[in-house]
Amino acid sequence: MGKERKRRVGIMGGTFDPIHIGHLILAECAYEEFHLDTVQFLPSGNPPHKTGRTDGAADDERLEMVKLAIRGNPHFTLDAEEMRRTGYSYTSDTLTALRTRNPDTDYYFIIGADSLMALDEWNRPDIICRNCILLAAARDDLPASEIEGQIAFLHEKYGADIRLIHSPDIGISSTKLRAWFREGRSLRYYTPDSVLEYMKQKDIYGENTGL
Repeated sequence: MGKERKRRVGIMGGTFDPIHIGHLILAECAYEEFHLDTVQFLPSGNPPHKTGRTDGAADDERLEMVKLAIRGNPHFTLDAEEMRRTGYSYTSDTLTALRTRNPDTDYYFIIGADSLMALDEWNRPDIICRNCILLAAARDDLPASEIEGQIAFLHEKYGADIRLIHSPDIGISSTKLRAWFREGRSLRYYTPDSVLEYMKQKDIYGENTGL
Protein backbone atom coordinates (compact mmCIF):
# COMPACT_ATOMS: atom_id res chain seq x y z
CA MET A 1 0.00 0.00 0.00
CA GLY A 2 1.17 3.53 -0.77
CA LYS A 3 1.84 6.10 1.88
CA GLU A 4 -1.37 7.80 2.98
CA ARG A 5 -1.61 11.44 1.95
CA LYS A 6 -1.41 13.88 4.83
CA ARG A 7 -4.13 16.45 5.25
CA ARG A 8 -3.14 19.82 3.80
CA VAL A 9 -4.25 22.83 5.80
CA GLY A 10 -3.57 26.42 4.83
CA ILE A 11 -3.13 28.99 7.58
CA MET A 12 -4.08 32.56 6.75
CA GLY A 13 -2.89 34.72 9.61
CA GLY A 14 -3.33 38.42 10.14
CA THR A 15 -4.98 41.08 12.23
CA PHE A 16 -7.86 41.33 9.69
CA ASP A 17 -8.62 44.85 10.85
CA PRO A 18 -10.66 44.77 8.66
CA ILE A 19 -10.51 41.68 6.48
CA HIS A 20 -10.67 42.57 2.77
CA ILE A 21 -10.78 41.00 -0.68
CA GLY A 22 -6.99 40.82 -0.87
CA HIS A 23 -6.98 38.34 2.02
CA LEU A 24 -9.81 36.31 0.52
CA ILE A 25 -8.38 36.15 -3.00
CA LEU A 26 -4.94 35.15 -1.73
CA ALA A 27 -6.43 32.38 0.42
CA GLU A 28 -8.54 31.09 -2.47
CA CYS A 29 -5.57 31.08 -4.86
CA ALA A 30 -3.48 29.15 -2.32
CA TYR A 31 -6.32 26.67 -1.81
CA GLU A 32 -6.60 25.94 -5.52
CA GLU A 33 -2.95 26.01 -6.53
CA PHE A 34 -1.66 23.80 -3.72
CA HIS A 35 -4.68 21.46 -3.48
CA LEU A 36 -5.35 22.31 0.16
CA ASP A 37 -8.14 20.60 2.07
CA THR A 38 -9.06 23.78 3.90
CA VAL A 39 -7.77 27.25 4.74
CA GLN A 40 -8.01 28.31 8.37
CA PHE A 41 -8.23 32.05 9.00
CA LEU A 42 -6.26 32.74 12.16
CA PRO A 43 -6.79 36.26 13.55
CA SER A 44 -3.81 37.32 15.64
CA GLY A 45 -4.50 37.82 19.31
CA ASN A 46 -1.89 40.26 20.63
CA PRO A 47 0.92 40.63 18.09
CA PRO A 48 3.91 42.51 19.57
CA HIS A 49 4.35 44.65 16.43
CA LYS A 50 0.83 46.11 16.84
CA THR A 51 1.09 47.30 20.44
CA GLY A 52 0.07 50.87 21.16
CA ARG A 53 -2.34 51.20 18.24
CA THR A 54 -5.69 52.69 19.21
CA ASP A 55 -7.57 52.92 15.90
CA GLY A 56 -8.43 49.25 15.50
CA ALA A 57 -11.36 46.96 16.13
CA ALA A 58 -11.81 44.93 19.30
CA ASP A 59 -10.94 41.22 19.20
CA ASP A 60 -14.57 40.10 19.09
CA GLU A 61 -15.25 42.55 16.25
CA ARG A 62 -12.34 41.24 14.21
CA LEU A 63 -13.55 37.69 14.76
CA GLU A 64 -17.06 38.59 13.66
CA MET A 65 -15.78 40.33 10.51
CA VAL A 66 -13.83 37.22 9.53
CA LYS A 67 -16.87 35.03 10.18
CA LEU A 68 -18.98 37.24 7.93
CA ALA A 69 -16.33 37.38 5.19
CA ILE A 70 -15.80 33.61 4.89
CA ARG A 71 -19.42 32.59 5.40
CA GLY A 72 -20.61 30.58 2.42
CA ASN A 73 -17.16 29.25 1.46
CA PRO A 74 -17.10 25.57 2.55
CA HIS A 75 -13.29 25.30 2.52
CA PHE A 76 -12.67 28.41 4.65
CA THR A 77 -12.80 28.08 8.44
CA LEU A 78 -12.10 30.32 11.42
CA ASP A 79 -9.57 29.40 14.12
CA ALA A 80 -9.47 31.49 17.32
CA GLU A 81 -6.28 29.75 18.56
CA GLU A 82 -4.36 33.00 19.07
CA MET A 83 -7.33 34.89 20.47
CA ARG A 84 -7.52 32.46 23.39
CA ARG A 85 -3.88 32.99 24.34
CA THR A 86 -2.77 35.46 27.01
CA GLY A 87 0.26 37.66 26.45
CA TYR A 88 1.86 38.17 23.06
CA SER A 89 0.89 35.81 20.26
CA TYR A 90 3.67 34.40 18.10
CA THR A 91 3.33 32.40 14.90
CA SER A 92 6.10 30.09 16.09
CA ASP A 93 4.05 29.09 19.17
CA THR A 94 0.87 28.64 17.15
CA LEU A 95 2.46 26.39 14.55
CA THR A 96 4.17 24.31 17.24
CA ALA A 97 0.83 23.78 19.01
CA LEU A 98 -0.96 22.88 15.77
CA ARG A 99 1.69 20.38 14.68
CA THR A 100 1.75 18.78 18.14
CA ARG A 101 -2.03 18.30 18.10
CA ASN A 102 -2.20 17.21 14.46
CA PRO A 103 0.94 15.29 13.45
CA ASP A 104 -0.92 13.86 10.44
CA THR A 105 -1.35 17.34 8.91
CA ASP A 106 0.94 19.41 6.73
CA TYR A 107 0.52 23.13 7.36
CA TYR A 108 0.92 25.72 4.62
CA PHE A 109 1.41 29.18 6.10
CA ILE A 110 0.23 31.90 3.70
CA ILE A 111 2.10 35.22 3.82
CA GLY A 112 2.48 38.32 1.74
CA ALA A 113 5.72 39.43 0.14
CA ASP A 114 6.36 42.05 2.83
CA SER A 115 6.12 39.40 5.55
CA LEU A 116 8.44 37.12 3.61
CA MET A 117 11.06 39.86 3.40
CA ALA A 118 10.83 40.46 7.17
CA LEU A 119 10.57 36.82 8.28
CA ASP A 120 14.11 36.71 9.66
CA GLU A 121 13.02 39.34 12.23
CA TRP A 122 10.03 37.34 13.48
CA ASN A 123 10.05 35.40 16.73
CA ARG A 124 11.86 32.06 16.19
CA PRO A 125 11.83 31.89 12.38
CA ASP A 126 13.64 28.56 12.67
CA ILE A 127 10.60 27.03 14.39
CA ILE A 128 8.23 28.58 11.85
CA CYS A 129 10.20 27.11 8.94
CA ARG A 130 10.43 23.72 10.65
CA ASN A 131 6.69 23.43 11.20
CA CYS A 132 5.20 24.55 7.90
CA ILE A 133 5.58 25.11 4.20
CA LEU A 134 5.56 28.82 3.47
CA LEU A 135 3.34 30.04 0.65
CA ALA A 136 4.36 33.55 -0.34
CA ALA A 137 2.54 36.01 -2.56
CA ALA A 138 4.60 38.07 -4.95
CA ARG A 139 4.11 41.83 -5.22
CA ASP A 140 4.31 43.91 -8.38
CA ASP A 141 6.40 46.67 -6.79
CA LEU A 142 8.98 44.23 -5.42
CA PRO A 143 11.55 42.96 -7.95
CA ALA A 144 11.46 39.20 -8.53
CA SER A 145 15.22 39.09 -7.88
CA GLU A 146 14.68 40.37 -4.32
CA ILE A 147 12.02 37.76 -3.60
CA GLU A 148 14.15 34.99 -5.09
CA GLY A 149 17.13 36.17 -3.06
CA GLN A 150 15.13 36.13 0.16
CA ILE A 151 13.80 32.65 -0.58
CA ALA A 152 17.36 31.40 -1.16
CA PHE A 153 18.55 33.11 2.06
CA LEU A 154 15.79 31.58 4.21
CA HIS A 155 16.30 28.16 2.67
CA GLU A 156 20.03 28.29 3.38
CA LYS A 157 19.65 29.62 6.94
CA TYR A 158 16.58 27.70 8.14
CA GLY A 159 15.95 25.00 5.56
CA ALA A 160 12.71 26.80 4.68
CA ASP A 161 10.42 25.28 2.07
CA ILE A 162 8.97 28.36 0.34
CA ARG A 163 6.67 28.31 -2.66
CA LEU A 164 5.21 31.25 -4.54
CA ILE A 165 1.46 31.69 -4.92
CA HIS A 166 0.46 32.83 -8.38
CA SER A 167 -2.22 35.31 -7.35
CA PRO A 168 -3.09 38.82 -8.53
CA ASP A 169 -1.44 41.64 -6.62
CA ILE A 170 -4.33 43.41 -4.87
CA GLY A 171 -2.82 46.71 -3.82
CA ILE A 172 -4.94 47.47 -0.78
CA SER A 173 -4.32 47.26 2.94
CA SER A 174 -6.39 47.26 6.11
CA THR A 175 -4.64 50.48 7.17
CA LYS A 176 -5.78 52.20 3.99
CA LEU A 177 -9.33 50.91 4.36
CA ARG A 178 -9.60 52.18 7.95
CA ALA A 179 -8.52 55.63 6.80
CA TRP A 180 -10.92 55.61 3.86
CA PHE A 181 -13.77 54.51 6.13
CA ARG A 182 -13.18 57.43 8.49
CA GLU A 183 -13.09 59.80 5.51
CA GLY A 184 -16.50 58.56 4.39
CA ARG A 185 -15.19 57.00 1.19
CA SER A 186 -16.91 53.99 -0.33
CA LEU A 187 -15.40 50.60 0.49
CA ARG A 188 -17.77 48.72 -1.78
CA TYR A 189 -15.98 45.79 -3.49
CA TYR A 190 -12.93 46.23 -1.24
CA THR A 191 -14.51 44.14 1.52
CA PRO A 192 -17.64 41.95 1.49
CA ASP A 193 -20.92 43.84 1.88
CA SER A 194 -21.72 41.92 5.08
CA VAL A 195 -18.43 43.10 6.64
CA LEU A 196 -18.99 46.69 5.53
CA GLU A 197 -22.50 46.75 6.98
CA TYR A 198 -21.18 45.36 10.28
CA MET A 199 -18.48 48.05 10.38
CA LYS A 200 -21.10 50.73 9.87
CA GLN A 201 -23.55 49.28 12.43
CA LYS A 202 -20.88 49.01 15.12
CA ASP A 203 -19.14 52.27 14.12
CA ILE A 204 -15.86 50.40 14.49
CA TYR A 205 -13.54 52.88 12.81
CA GLY A 206 -15.47 56.12 13.23
CA GLU A 207 -18.49 57.62 11.53
CA ASN A 208 -18.98 56.70 7.89
CA THR A 209 -21.86 57.88 5.75
CA GLY A 210 -20.70 56.36 2.48
CA LEU A 211 -21.55 52.94 1.08
